[in-house]
Amino acid sequence: MRSRARRLLTFAAGRRAKFAVLAVWLLVAGIAGSYAGKLEDAEKNEPSSFLPGSAESVAALNAVKRFRSGETVPAVIVYRRPGGLTAADRAAIARDRAALNARLPVATSAIPPPIPSRDGTSALLVAPIAPHGESRLLTGAVDRLRAVAEGAPPPGLEVRISGPAGFSADAISVFRQINGTLLFATAGLVFVLLIIIYRSPIFWAIPLVTVLFAEATARGIAYGLAQAGVTINGQTAGVLPVLVFGAGTDYALLLVARYREELRRHEDRHDALRVALRRAGPAIVASGLTVIAALLCLTVAEVNATSGLGPVSAVGIAVAMVAMLTLLPAALAIFGRRAFWPFVPRYGGAGTDATHGTWRRLGERIAARPRRVWVGAGAGLAILCLGLTQLSTGLTSGNQFRNSVESVQGQRLIADAFPAGTNAPTTVVVPDAARAPAVVGAVQRVPGVARAQVVERTPGVGARVQVTLAADPYSQRAFDLIPGLRTSAKAAGGRAVLVGGPTAEERDLRVAAARDDRVIVPIVLAVVFLILAALLRALVLPLLLMGTVVLSYAAALGIGGFFFAHVFGFPGADPSLPLFAFIFLVALGVDYNIFLMTRVREETLRHGTRMGTIRGLAVTGGVITSAGIVLAGTFSTLAVLPLVSLTEIGFTIAVGVLLDTFVVRSILVPALVLDTGDRVWWPSPLSSGRRPEPPTRSASTSPAPRP
Repeated sequence: MRSRARRLLTFAAGRRAKFAVLAVWLLVAGIAGSYAGKLEDAEKNEPSSFLPGSAESVAALNAVKRFRSGETVPAVIVYRRPGGLTAADRAAIARDRAALNARLPVATSAIPPPIPSRDGTSALLVAPIAPHGESRLLTGAVDRLRAVAEGAPPPGLEVRISGPAGFSADAISVFRQINGTLLFATAGLVFVLLIIIYRSPIFWAIPLVTVLFAEATARGIAYGLAQAGVTINGQTAGVLPVLVFGAGTDYALLLVARYREELRRHEDRHDALRVALRRAGPAIVASGLTVIAALLCLTVAEVNATSGLGPVSAVGIAVAMVAMLTLLPAALAIFGRRAFWPFVPRYGGAGTDATHGTWRRLGERIAARPRRVWVGAGAGLAILCLGLTQLSTGLTSGNQFRNSVESVQGQRLIADAFPAGTNAPTTVVVPDAARAPAVVGAVQRVPGVARAQVVERTPGVGARVQVTLAADPYSQRAFDLIPGLRTSAKAAGGRAVLVGGPTAEERDLRVAAARDDRVIVPIVLAVVFLILAALLRALVLPLLLMGTVVLSYAAALGIGGFFFAHVFGFPGADPSLPLFAFIFLVALGVDYNIFLMTRVREETLRHGTRMGTIRGLAVTGGVITSAGIVLAGTFSTLAVLPLVSLTEIGFTIAVGVLLDTFVVRSILVPALVLDTGDRVWWPSPLSSGRRPEPPTRSASTSPAPRP
């Protein structure tokens, strides 16, 4: 069984097989790539699409569809002149309404008369849009409204499109720009880093092209998942290329580093590549499977967007891993040593080993006083965790944009002359229409409600009550009103009364996100621990590794909380940030520990735990640090996007990866292993100091160097 696995792992290094592997990848990438460009059309960026079916706001949404008017997403055109609307302004508003009703935008119903403000400064036109879940219908309708209303208003009259449809259209517009911008930014950064790492004008193209093949394939498969019913939003689509580029480049760096070692020990490049795949391949597979397992834990999430992120991201990691174990080796075998020019690794030449270098010296310094080192490093990370006190989840749909978009501008204009909730009213569905007046009376007595009225009755369905909140409908203050509103409405109209609408949807989304945090975090910890225990054949070491990764995660989130509040001035963190950061940092942090500790175990079998740790750090330090810089860099490209949530995810994960690379994996973990000694391998035979494999010389290793 083991020999079969080895043959499969080294298949791409064959003299003829390398060309077959390349041909298969060209075919696969060509087919999947043809669907990659369709992923944007499959995205669902409306908050209602993220909600679990058990949420009351979803039940309200389904009930609204049974009314004659059906489900609509209102676009609100706000006209405002601070000094008061003039006769010319009112005439312009009437002309706009007439023009729109004469040629209604796609999926839009007739626009009722304008709603004037009490102070005479503003008026609203409300356009009911029924997009039927199609983003193109919604954006097409909003574009038509903008073209008419903002075409040629009287001088001094401010005109903006807002409302739920306006916010959704602006979000969709931003997400459509994400994929191209992010792909170019990420690919450009990886290109620069590969040039710096390999110092070759040629070699960078091999891993970069391999990653591009993997990214196109992953996007094509993600489109298939979306067609199968997996919820994919712009955030997931934005994270996917970052993961593929980051993880794929990391795996490439690890394999290429081992390949360069073996090229100095083997004259034939195919032999060197086979040994590199046998030695580095299992660590890459273990790392990839660990990340995939952690990501798949997200499928138990109630928030559909979080649940969808799991399989899509897992596909990205799986494709990147397979590409780096098949397509990359095939390309390396085809191009041979000359691809490394001008620093070509020669057979018998000197190169990286475990006996000297910066990382060897660092290992020896840590070994001199390991307890003092890990206590100091742990205390430093614990101090950084204090920033968690500054982390708030105040980010909402209304303040999620880093720059000022039209829907947000429109909301401000509405709030200046109307109750702020006019922009996105809350819906109450009363199945017993006779009890609707009692519900209206009860709801109006709830503090924070500006107005409530029955807007529709449908026989056999009930009555629909529209509630206008005094607070911004996308604010935490408004979210906090929903529980009391539901209690009062049900007390007056019966338990079957449903409260929905944009504010209720966001509130239910936050409740579901909090539940996902409580459920998924322990599942991920258990899954990753079991994988580490099986891989390292120990229990103590996995516990130490998990502890360091969790501490690193908390420190990164603490740094993020401080910077978001006091440096960047963000209104708060996205409710999904803690869970997303946990998944990525724990999975990717364990990634680097796997790279390090599998090599440490290999060296321990020959030299014992103390020297094995020093030698393992010496050999892997450079390549893992390079991999960490690449991964942090790829996640940092999320900061080029105009959404606060993606900027926060990119910043937090980039900081966490750098902490893990330079503090946890380089200092804290080696110090803990050195201080614990052989006991770190308990209950394997290594814990008693025995070495199951005595030191040997083989074709795959160089003559035993001095310790």
